[in-house]
Amino acid sequence: MNDELVNQFFKGKFITPFHEFQQKMQHIKAFVFDWDGVFNNAHKSYDGSSSFSEIDSLGITMMRFCYYLQHGKHAAVAVISGEQNKTALYFVQREHYNTIFYRIKDKKTALQFFCEQYHLQPSEILFVFDDVLDLSASAVAGVRIMVQHSSNLLLTDYTVKNNLVDYITANDGNNGALRETTELYMFANNNFSETIKQRVAFSEQYQNFLAQRNKIVPDFYTTQNNSIIQQNPQ
Repeated sequence: MNDELVNQFFKGKFITPFHEFQQKMQHIKAFVFDWDGVFNNAHKSYDGSSSFSEIDSLGITMMRFCYYLQHGKHAAVAVISGEQNKTALYFVQREHYNTIFYRIKDKKTALQFFCEQYHLQPSEILFVFDDVLDLSASAVAGVRIMVQHSSNLLLTDYTVKNNLVDYITANDGNNGALRETTELYMFANNNFSETIKQRVAFSEQYQNFLAQRNKIVPDFYTTQNNSIIQQNPQ
C-alpha cells in the first residue's frame, strides 16, 4: 500500500512508519480505550458524566466486525477510566464491551489485569489514549494511538520522544478521533470495503456477529488498597 494512498485518507501523524504500523496491527487481539478526551472533549457535568458520539460508536462496531470477519471470533474490548463516569458505564453496557475499569489511577496495572483475564499479551492490545494518566499503559501496549489536542504540544512531543505513540490523530476527541482510528484499523487490515459491504447487506455474518456481541455482559472493576477488584458501581 503506497504512502500516497495512506496520506490521501489519513491526515494524522504516523510516528511509526505505516508499513511497520500495519505489521503491528496484524498482532492485535483486543481494543482498549481511555474515556475522557477520547470519546469526547473531556468536559464534564456536575455529576462527572461526559458525552460520546454515535459516529464513533458505529465506527467501533465496524472495527469489531472487521476483526470478526478476519478471525471468526470477537476481539475483547475495554474502557479504562480514571473516574466513575455514568455515561461510560451506560455506554459499555449498551455496546456490550467486555470490561470497564473505573477510578483507576495506574492504567498499566488495569491493562495487565485485562490481559491476564483474556490470556493476552500487552503487545496484542490496540490502546487509544490522550493524556498523562494513560502513558504507563501506552508504554506496554502493542499499537498506541494518541488523540490530539491542540493544547498539549509539549506532552505530545514527550510521547514521541519516549516511544509511547504510533499514530497521532488529525481529529480531537470531540470531532471524530475514534472514527478516524477505527477506519485506520480497517484500512491497515485491508478489509474496509468488505466490512462495510457486509454491514450494508446486513449479511448473515453480520447478524451472527451482532447476536454474539449482544450476549456479552460487561465486568466492572475498580481499585481498592492498590488492588484491582470486581465491583459494580453504586
